[in-house]
Amino acid sequence: MSQKYIEKILKARVYDVAKETRLDLMSRLSRRFDNRILLKREDLQPVFSFKLRGAYNKIYNLPQEQRDKGVIAASAGNHAQGVALAAQRLNIRAVIVMPKTTPSIKVAAVRAYGAKIVLHGDAYDDAYQHAAELAGKEGLTFVHPYDDPDVIAGQGTVAVEILRQHPDAIHAIFVPVGGGGLIAGISAYVKALYPEIKIIGVEPEDAPSMHHALAKKRRVVLDQVGIFADGVAVRQVGKEPFRIASKCVDEVILVTTDEICAAIKDIFDDTRSIAEPAGALAVAGMKKYIEREQLRGANLVAIDSGANMNFDRLRHVAEQAELGERNEAILAVTIPEKPGSFRKFCQTIGKRSISEFNYRYADNREAHVFVGLNLGGGSDEARIELVTKLTEKGYPLIDMTDNDIAKLHIRHMVGGHAGVENEVLYRFEFPERPGALLNFLDKLGQRWNISMFHYRNHGAAYGRVLVGIQVPPTDKKEYQAFLDELGYVYQCETENPAYRLFLS
Repeated sequence: MSQKYIEKILKARVYDVAKETRLDLMSRLSRRFDNRILLKREDLQPVFSFKLRGAYNKIYNLPQEQRDKGVIAASAGNHAQGVALAAQRLNIRAVIVMPKTTPSIKVAAVRAYGAKIVLHGDAYDDAYQHAAELAGKEGLTFVHPYDDPDVIAGQGTVAVEILRQHPDAIHAIFVPVGGGGLIAGISAYVKALYPEIKIIGVEPEDAPSMHHALAKKRRVVLDQVGIFADGVAVRQVGKEPFRIASKCVDEVILVTTDEICAAIKDIFDDTRSIAEPAGALAVAGMKKYIEREQLRGANLVAIDSGANMNFDRLRHVAEQAELGERNEAILAVTIPEKPGSFRKFCQTIGKRSISEFNYRYADNREAHVFVGLNLGGGSDEARIELVTKLTEKGYPLIDMTDNDIAKLHIRHMVGGHAGVENEVLYRFEFPERPGALLNFLDKLGQRWNISMFHYRNHGAAYGRVLVGIQVPPTDKKEYQAFLDELGYVYQCETENPAYRLFLS
């Protein structure tokens, strides 16, 4: 297998559109972690992503009769731009099917390369099925984003450049993983030549398709995937990428959204460039690996796979980056409701910088304070030390630093308890398109009352919505039927301590 891919990768036709990207030293991060950390800058490609390598190689190698009929792809982002640019350069008709939730900036970018855009469905799976139907009807060749040997070979040219640019020993190469095309190409080439170099994939904790597949020794289909790192939000890895990864990939590390945001900030601090969430995955996983292995003095390569970031997502990234670096702790602290207790609590905190303080009178016995504190040390030890100090002083508290509801919603809603009867709390993911809220309300009808609603746009294809609804116990089955009919991703949060302390 490896020899076959060595030949395909070395013969891959990519540089008609792609360029050899830099391997930059991350000097700040290298000093901080006492390793030599290098960043492969695939964000510098003409479409700001590595995806055009595989797309062009696939389309270039098509027989003339297939070229004459044209190509089709399903994508909401980087693959779409890669296919569109490749087709434009080769003067081939291209049709790109994109979900209706695709941000307008990405639609405009693909249209600028001359491709025909078809908007269909709310998610990638809808677009994929429609693209397959159109391919059959119109005789178009489907260009798969990752499950194709020519696509994999095109992505593998990244590895050729890394080994040429850094001829000295490399301990590990960290690769972001979605469908698996990139890590398949890189691992097949590197392991054939330097089997001692570790190939480590990195996935979000809420989209662990390759991680679970390797653990179970078979491909799995995830029930749902997180949407923050939308460039790798894949429910099932490709068949061919999995076959290669099962032989050539050493492990896959999982990282949180906060850790991804911290990695985006790390890349910015070193390069003054902004990676998209999927593009920063490798740096996030590398940091986790270094700490786990207590690694020092090694040469490490992380691949920045893309920079197609919506500007309005930066607010959310900035908020979460401090948590990801463990520079901020989010605590729910109970203090006595009496004169002087608020001042005493602040004295206990000391001269720590406060990033957020939310407080409202609840009753005449005790008050709940939602507080964000800058730790300075950037470690769990500093947070644990603070929690221990407050506990020893007699303050009941809950550490909510890793509580998504607290970070995304409750911190913006603290204002006292409403005392609403039969209230249940649910978190939904609404597709970011006109009519999504109306669809929710229409299906809800007049059966139950909405008692709370909080929505924040994070610049993704889906919005995170927190909804309180009054559902009497006798309506539980009917309400569950409503959830099933709705078709949106949801999660019950009624027992979440952040909700219990501040809103219920």
